[in-house]
Amino acid sequence: MLSHRHEIFMEVARLLSFTKASQTLFISQSAISKHIKALEEFYKTGLFERLGNSVVLTPAGRLLYDKLLSAKQLQHELFQDFKQLSENFSPQVNMVLGASTTISLYILPPVLSAYLQKNPNVQLDLKNRNSENILKALLDHEIDLGIVEGVNKVSNVTYMPFLTDEVIAVCSSRNPLKKQQLEIRDLYEIPLALRERGSGTLAVLEMALEKKQVKLNELPIKIRLGGTEALKNFVRVDTCLSFLPRQAVIKELQSGELVQVPINGLTIKRSFNFIQRKGTENNFPYKNFIQFTKRYYSKME
Repeated sequence: MLSHRHEIFMEVARLLSFTKASQTLFISQSAISKHIKALEEFYKTGLFERLGNSVVLTPAGRLLYDKLLSAKQLQHELFQDFKQLSENFSPQVNMVLGASTTISLYILPPVLSAYLQKNPNVQLDLKNRNSENILKALLDHEIDLGIVEGVNKVSNVTYMPFLTDEVIAVCSSRNPLKKQQLEIRDLYEIPLALRERGSGTLAVLEMALEKKQVKLNELPIKIRLGGTEALKNFVRVDTCLSFLPRQAVIKELQSGELVQVPINGLTIKRSFNFIQRKGTENNFPYKNFIQFTKRYYSKME
């Protein structure tokens, strides 16, 4: 088992900030400083170089961090092996997940609740960002498992299919577009409200349009908004057309606040995928969480 002091060091090294580590670990900054000082006294060398409000790892700090990452990997493998030997083996573990907006808000909440009820020994931290930043968080070791929209080919990342969803065109119930069936060429004349760059929803829309020889940057984009909820709230009161995941607008479609606008010849499907760094696919408890999540949604289909 990694010591509590080493876990604190790893969090400071990962974030390169005593302040941010204090916030994520719920420990005072002074307590973190004491633990780091104790490690530096133990190893007889400095682990961080202070640069104003930020820190960087010294060569010794980088060496320790790399070795502790390897040790944590071995600990994950050990837990998995013990779990196979004894079902009663149930260590207290922390899971750090990351998921894109649609998944965090509309897909994961019920399965997270069910999982935590079955696994009361797990403490879970879910980070909600767009797909591009979830991938970056995984590569930076900020998270150990991500769920994103689509596949962004990265050599040291493993992708595993999870669910499929549809992105649909929607407008306000007060918008004259609600009674129309559009052609793709009509998009050149209609003001659009879209997600920010880096969004998986935007990326899958752009790819679908390219297949129809339509370039997104040639369309009249009136506004870009960060986050699905912000985009939904804007479209409710505006005359723009937008593209949103069906999962995100089910309630609004049922209530009549938003209306789906059919576009001839344009169907936008996208896949949700689990992502992990290669070599960590069997880490406990993430492998167990993936299996649980896939079973949970397969029963609902």
